[in-house]
Amino acid sequence: MDGMEHRVVTLNPDVALRPEPFGALAYHYGNRRLVFLRHPDLVAVVYALDGHRTIAEVLDAEGIAPRRRASFVAALASMLDSEMLCERATRANHRDGAPLRSSGAVIGAPPVVPLSFVHTAEVHQ
Repeated sequence: MDGMEHRVVTLNPDVALRPEPFGALAYHYGNRRLVFLRHPDLVAVVYALDGHRTIAEVLDAEGIAPRRRASFVAALASMLDSEMLCERATRANHRDGAPLRSSGAVIGAPPVVPLSFVHTAEVHQ
């Protein structure tokens, strides 16, 4: 997670969020992964990730207390690893000029989700 707060990320265009009483479900149509966002504050942060501000700037804007930041950063790192979020190329995080990888998702694919691809993104209060 070193430097994670300085990354500029946004929700992957192949991901749909569905609001739920506990937070939200995130489904990736390309890799068919399902992620449970288990806190409304995490959902608000994910929606605020606009691809222009760093994660630290978004956490500040959403009023996330310093004692809670580590759990948010860990949850966002997990979402980035599972391709729920994608990183925007910046000078700080993408120096070689190569295009960012596309998942090649087929929109409208049936939502068959093997249990091995389901995980939870949690934050601590």
